[in-house]
Amino acid sequence: MSIFIIAEIGINHNGDLGITKELIDVAKEAGADAVKFQKRTIDLVYTKELLDSARQSPWGETQRAQKEGLEFGLKEYQEIDKYCRQKGIEWFASAWDIESQKFMRQFNLRYNKVASAMIVYDELLREIASEGKYTFISTGMSQIKEIDRAVEIFRQAKCPFELMHCVSTYPMVDEDANLKCIETLRQHYKCKVGYSGHETGLAVSYAAAALGISSLERHITLDRAMYGSDQAASIEPAGFRQLVGAVRKIEKAMGDGVIRILDEEIPIAKKLRGHILLEPSTVA
Repeated sequence: MSIFIIAEIGINHNGDLGITKELIDVAKEAGADAVKFQKRTIDLVYTKELLDSARQSPWGETQRAQKEGLEFGLKEYQEIDKYCRQKGIEWFASAWDIESQKFMRQFNLRYNKVASAMIVYDELLREIASEGKYTFISTGMSQIKEIDRAVEIFRQAKCPFELMHCVSTYPMVDEDANLKCIETLRQHYKCKVGYSGHETGLAVSYAAAALGISSLERHITLDRAMYGSDQAASIEPAGFRQLVGAVRKIEKAMGDGVIRILDEEIPIAKKLRGHILLEPSTVA
């Protein structure tokens, strides 16, 4: 089974549909299977005090102005839906509140995503699981008991899912990757396990691919110097193309684990072992 590669656009579009379409193009041309966004109802996710507080951004001087500037509504998501269908690439979003999850239903998407921050939000998890769509559940910032609860909710709802090992630092330093958790999760929950990475560079993702992950999610950007909190943990177009190409090679290189002599090796063995005198075996 091929690794399902997700290009996380998130909020790296900076509220611009032109940038969004460029990022979708990058994902499609690189060979990703899907692009992913984030959806929030601002007044439900954030307190009035936080929204009224100061924050300098391209959209104004308050937290509200910044967050509203980054948030797409119905018109934008209709255009995203149309564009992704034209391009032939899947898209979906991680909802941060129940209203946003219900909002996404109108697009008849194939997948759902539980962001690491939301894995402790039981009511939202039940809402997502009730849809019965294949769901990717990120495990960043979580202990076993919290992952246990999420898995229980999805299994009770008979909703298909997989876990995604994740470390929620932006960017993550390589020493914190703890990729052995991939096998720990796989053994403990007897389910597929992917990897959602926030590191700089590609080496950790290559290693995750070699550990048998079922999905790989990385943030993408047009330029890591652009405005935004996720840009530093994102991959630029050339890097993303390199990532997808290398992961597909790693998949092929892993093989089936059966020790055998390839047909192509036989003439080479005869040539390189020709000087060896093989004694006939004797029967006692």
